[in-house]
Amino acid sequence: MALLGLVRYRVIVILVATLAIAATFVPGFFDARTLSLGLDRAATMGLIAIGLTVVLIAGQLDLSGGAILALSSIAAVGLQGELGQVPAALVGVGVGLVAGAFNALLVVVLRINSLVATLASMLLFRAVCHLITDSRPVSGIDPFFGIPLTQPLVWTLSARVTIFLVLILLLHVWLTRSVVGRNLFAVGSNATSASASGIRSRWYLFGAFVFSGLMAGVAGVTFGVAANTGSPVFGDTIVLTAIAAVVIGGTRLEGGIGSALGTLGGLLTLASLTTAMEYQSVPAYVQDIVTGVILLLLILLDRLTHSKRGVNVSLTALVHRLSRKSAGTQPKEIERTIA
Repeated sequence: MALLGLVRYRVIVILVATLAIAATFVPGFFDARTLSLGLDRAATMGLIAIGLTVVLIAGQLDLSGGAILALSSIAAVGLQGELGQVPAALVGVGVGLVAGAFNALLVVVLRINSLVATLASMLLFRAVCHLITDSRPVSGIDPFFGIPLTQPLVWTLSARVTIFLVLILLLHVWLTRSVVGRNLFAVGSNATSASASGIRSRWYLFGAFVFSGLMAGVAGVTFGVAANTGSPVFGDTIVLTAIAAVVIGGTRLEGGIGSALGTLGGLLTLASLTTAMEYQSVPAYVQDIVTGVILLLLILLDRLTHSKRGVNVSLTALVHRLSRKSAGTQPKEIERTIA
C-alpha cells in the first residue's frame, strides 16, 4: 500500500524533493524573479507538453512537435513583411493546426503506427523548414513586437507563462469535468471497447493529433515572435524532454491514464532540476543522464506497482470464486483479472 501511495503522489514527492535540492544549491531560488525566469524558459516546452498529454492519454505518440514549432516560428516571423505581424502570427498557429491534421490523417485514416507516422512527418516538416529558409534563420520586421510576451503580465509572470498556465488549467477542467474528456480516457484504455460502447474513437484520435499540432503551433509562434527569429533548428530536442515531463507527471505511455496537473508538476520538476544543475555548471550531457535515470526509475516503479496490483486483484477474484463454489452457487460472470 505504501508503494502504491508513493506512485499515486509521486509527482508531489518528486517536485518537493527537487525544489528542496534546488533551494539548497541555488541562492535565492524562491525569489519571484528567479521563479518567473525559470517558468518563462519552461513555457515553450510546456505548450508542447499540453498537446502531448492529450495524445498520450489517447494511447498514441507524437514526435513531430519540435519540427512543427520550427515551421510555425518561420511562418509567424518570416511572413510579417507580407502580411503584417498579427496576421503572420495567426498563420503560424494555422500551420500547426494543419500539420496536426496531417499527422491525424496518417495515423487515423491511413492507419500508420503513430510512432512511425510522426517520425516521418517530423523529418518532412524539418526538411520543409530548411528548404524554405535555405537553412538560415529569418528575422521579423520589428524586434520590439514580441517583447510584451516576455514582460510581466500577472504578478511577475510573463505573458508567455500566463498563456501556458491558463491553457493547462483549461485542459485540466476539460479532462476532468467534461464527457469528452472522460471519453478520451476510455479511448486510450481500449479504443475497441470504447467504440463498441458508442464512442467514436477515431474522431477522438483525430482530434488529439490536431490539438497537439495546434499547441506546437502556439509554442512556435510565442517562441519565434518573442525572439523575433524563426529558425529551422528550433525545437530539435524539445519533444523528448516534453515527453519526459509528461511521463514524470504520471501519464502512461500505454494510454488511458494521465492528468494536466501531473504534467505541470513534471514540467516544474524538470525546470527546477535544470536550474539547479546549470547553476552548479553541470555539463548538458550529465543533465540528460540525470533526467533519463529519473524517467527510467519512475517507469520501473509504475510497472512494479501495476504488477502487484494485478496480483492482488487476481487473488481476490480467485478467493471470491472459490467461496461462491463452496456455497453451491455458480458465478454469474467470469471475473476478469487485471494484468
